[in-house]
Amino acid sequence: MSFDFRDLLSSKITKRESLYNKYLNAQLLKVLKTIDFDVTYVKGSGCYLEDINSNRYLDFLSGFGVFALGRNHPVIRDNLIAALNEDLPNLVQMEASVMPALLAEKLVALVNSDLTKVFFTNSGAESVESAIKFSRAYTKRNKIVYFNHAFHGLTTGALALNGSSEFKLDFGNLIDTKMAEFGSIASVEKELRSQDVAAVIIEPIQGKGVFEATPEFYLELSEICRRYSTLLIADEVQTGIGRTGKWFCFQHYGIKPDIVTVSKALSGGYVPVGAMITTKEIFESVYNKMEKAMIHSSTFGQNHLAMVAGLATLHTIEDENIIDNVIETGDYLIQRLRDLQMTSEIIKEVRGRGLMVGIEFKEPKSLVAKGRFKLLESAKKGLFSQLIVGPLFSKHRILTQVAGENMNIIKLLPPLIATVQEIDQFMYAFEDVLDDAVNSSSLMIDFGRKLIKGAKEYRQI
Repeated sequence: MSFDFRDLLSSKITKRESLYNKYLNAQLLKVLKTIDFDVTYVKGSGCYLEDINSNRYLDFLSGFGVFALGRNHPVIRDNLIAALNEDLPNLVQMEASVMPALLAEKLVALVNSDLTKVFFTNSGAESVESAIKFSRAYTKRNKIVYFNHAFHGLTTGALALNGSSEFKLDFGNLIDTKMAEFGSIASVEKELRSQDVAAVIIEPIQGKGVFEATPEFYLELSEICRRYSTLLIADEVQTGIGRTGKWFCFQHYGIKPDIVTVSKALSGGYVPVGAMITTKEIFESVYNKMEKAMIHSSTFGQNHLAMVAGLATLHTIEDENIIDNVIETGDYLIQRLRDLQMTSEIIKEVRGRGLMVGIEFKEPKSLVAKGRFKLLESAKKGLFSQLIVGPLFSKHRILTQVAGENMNIIKLLPPLIATVQEIDQFMYAFEDVLDDAVNSSSLMIDFGRKLIKGAKEYRQI
């Protein structure tokens, strides 16, 4: 073998920063340096990452939910190796392969609804784009209703459905949409009365902020969509595939969406894969004659490696009783956090389901902590939450994330294989960081100054 990527990687890994600055997104490196996240990782296994200096990190970010089964799960890896060794006739294109049919059959069984048709994609955003097109084709309407705080992807159509304006700046006119207030049926009905709305798209639990509406809202939303002949799209890209303690989050509420989008966890972390699952009627409104057999397609959508990764992921979740673990471990995590909330002066609310958890902070009461909170917030709204996320990483080597722009909320997305041991490890670190935040440790003071300086540079860009 003349080329071995390992030789190239080992010769260039110490030049990572200069290569990234020269060829990729230099602004991302600036952000990582500001929040002390600039680390060179070299290995991942289960719930943990390892850096170039052999430091071990607990990963409560999971690639934004991609690594539901942890990193490098042996069942998925071994099946992919087996698929490569089979020399499968991949991506013939002018064929009807059995591999995507097998994964589609499995997804349809797990959705357990009237949704019986599947279109495969490469990402969550592409799944949402497909949902937009199919809902417009079926209803002969153009408008899509989305919710404030929503995030559905960054391709042009999906971008129009985002509730955060910062993602839309500089990208011109987008598709015809209307924004409703999350949790308000009156707000939705106001938009549906005109009867020009093709679909309402909703994350059952919103990724930005981990917001969940009342059970009544989801039932009323489903009913009102049917009343106005508007489709209901459940965007399960992050909440799906077991994340909230059921295969799909919409199953908690007893509703039946017309379209479901999935991705992230379905890939097992190896090969990008996504899917749009819908009814036969909606599907065949697009593929309604032979000349339209390729009217909507995706070159790599049905590639065999992606299908194998998806099948291996779903079967492993079943075989290892992963959803039972999500329920047990998630309940334990949320209860530990709510117990801490009772005694904490800076935790406002703990919310979520399963292993998708949001922790919202409030202005503390003690004089020094209150002053730091106001100072950080004056530099940039939501900056206080980074004061928690940063030291969790730099001091305790636990990777988490701020839940959204201008929010004092952090989000936890542990791998679904996480155990009570990982939860206890996180809780020990989290309590220590909260104590530092209130009691003005030198680490917090120095990191706070760094954040304020970074926020000033951020505003000048």
